[in-house]
Amino acid sequence: MTNPHSGRPPAIGALIEARLSRRDFLRHGAAGATIAGAGGLASLLGACAAPGTAPSTLGFVAVPPSTDDTVRIAPGYSAQVLFRWGDPVGRTEGMPAFRMDASNTADEQALQAGMHHDGMQYFPLGAGAAGATHGLLAMNHEYVDEQLLFPDGRAGYSAEKVRKSQHAVGVSVIEVRLQGGAWEVVRPSRYARRIHAGTPIRIAGPAAGAEPMKTAFDPSGTLVHGTFAGCAHGWTPWGTYLTCEENFQFTFRGTGKNTPAQSRDRLGTGGRQRWADHDERFDVARHPNEFHRFGWVVEIDPHDADARPVKRTALGRFSHEGAAPSVGLDRRVAFYMGDDQPFEYIYKFVTRDPWQPGAPARNRDLLDHGTLYVARFEADGSGTWLPLVHGQGPLTAGRGFPDQAHVVVHARLAAEALGATPMDRPEWCAVHPVSGDVYCTLTNNAARGGPGQRGADAANPRADNRMGHIIRWTEAGSTQHGPEVTATRFRWDIFALAGDPSSAEPSLRGNAAGDVFGSPDGLHFDTRGILWVLTDISPSTLNRGAYESIGNNMMLAADPADGRFRRFLTGPRGCEVTGLTGTPDGRTFFVNIQHPGEGAKETDPQQPRAVSNWPDFDPAGRPRSATLAIRKVDGGMVGW
Repeated sequence: MTNPHSGRPPAIGALIEARLSRRDFLRHGAAGATIAGAGGLASLLGACAAPGTAPSTLGFVAVPPSTDDTVRIAPGYSAQVLFRWGDPVGRTEGMPAFRMDASNTADEQALQAGMHHDGMQYFPLGAGAAGATHGLLAMNHEYVDEQLLFPDGRAGYSAEKVRKSQHAVGVSVIEVRLQGGAWEVVRPSRYARRIHAGTPIRIAGPAAGAEPMKTAFDPSGTLVHGTFAGCAHGWTPWGTYLTCEENFQFTFRGTGKNTPAQSRDRLGTGGRQRWADHDERFDVARHPNEFHRFGWVVEIDPHDADARPVKRTALGRFSHEGAAPSVGLDRRVAFYMGDDQPFEYIYKFVTRDPWQPGAPARNRDLLDHGTLYVARFEADGSGTWLPLVHGQGPLTAGRGFPDQAHVVVHARLAAEALGATPMDRPEWCAVHPVSGDVYCTLTNNAARGGPGQRGADAANPRADNRMGHIIRWTEAGSTQHGPEVTATRFRWDIFALAGDPSSAEPSLRGNAAGDVFGSPDGLHFDTRGILWVLTDISPSTLNRGAYESIGNNMMLAADPADGRFRRFLTGPRGCEVTGLTGTPDGRTFFVNIQHPGEGAKETDPQQPRAVSNWPDFDPAGRPRSATLAIRKVDGGMVGW
């Protein structure tokens, strides 16, 4: 039953209250104690569902590296294909099915799963066992491969093709249920919806109504059509989903005469999609401010299919790679965010006001007020959070920041002015459910140490960093009772260098124990504090050169206590493994297989199956990104 005053399952507020009050209990553990009663939102908070003591071993047999065009998973587990690109989301009966030749129309695509599934969150519908078997999945569709999206690729590019491409990105919300040991998408569902590059979205926070956000289409600067380039994701304690706009710059057509701010945002002259051919919003020469209206964190209510999404500008504008939450003891909430480009920064946003359980009206605009910080890592293992606040330090009108709107719109320039540490492509962040320590993947950066580029430093210790690493930190003032999310100082170390420990080449030599991997990307803590790592080796290097022995991209588990990694799953050819989330009882994981079949060169529309034909293996089909539902054959907890 839903609480009519909150619009949420009634357990949510109580669950987070229980987690906060029991933090000390969980840290010290208790013989045989569990918090199974906190089932409904445990997966959202990462609360432990077992004794607070960490396990000493990982409870599955590792799989070997694979180059096969299939999913390989640890013995004793199954991986069910649940939701593919083109599957109907199920808002109503009779929604259009996917046609294997990709001939669905733009209007049909607007009712179907988008391409390239990425970040994803499970929202339980109900408490306890009910919420563990029935819930909502909200997921990003990061970008499109237009050579696969249309039967003839980009030939005869038209306004209709632009509409279909714009409808194939954004977010899907679907209702899912466990029935007879298998998961299914519930159709029809009052929750189901698609949000795409044409969906009206409100602009809120310090940039709302500011001059950089005003356009001919929206003179008020408060309403934008569309979200896209959503890579990793986040969620809030009040039960909403955060899609995080990453490489938005590829969609715009630049002029070749960029301003310094446009160059800092890496605006090019072309565009991954040719949307500007038929949608003038994406032609920067005609509408320069439209470019400022993307690159934000967007909040979506998955429980209300009619609720308008909101771009929360207080969290800054850059290539967002997720927004991982951490609830402080005073219930203020921090969100940790990476900027996924070489030599970019790690940020956190701390809400001004505490989250109020059971008071949805007071939480509705919580993300519009707070402080955005950027990280500086010192060589001695200390670090500082530098506030991106207008009027402080160099962030003044005389330095090009006349107000807070300009600070958040040009967050990279502001972070640079403050002296933040340039990192090796900061991607996903994850917060340990008990200690509150924050982990962040630095996927790779082959340019570090190159001509004219920065050399290695303590936080990014390898020049030509082709394998990547994982960094972690503890906020100053954190105690056994929980993290001090408002801290402006922290201590950090490197949790793992990816790569082969036996390699003679420094840029490839890892220190991670156990199974070898490269390019760590996705991160997720399960209900007992095991860190799950998902990899994104680029198709241009996958199974080539230094990566030849690593195989296809994979999903691994790591015990933070001993740093040992074990390979749990390998994906099909050309894919990225991403988007891991789970049910509150830990018995189901959902993970996304993104862009199977992507090769070193652009897909040939005449040969769509040249690299992969997963998951349908239809002789007339094409590879399709898809969501897997992973379960232990005996019904136990995943990873135990």
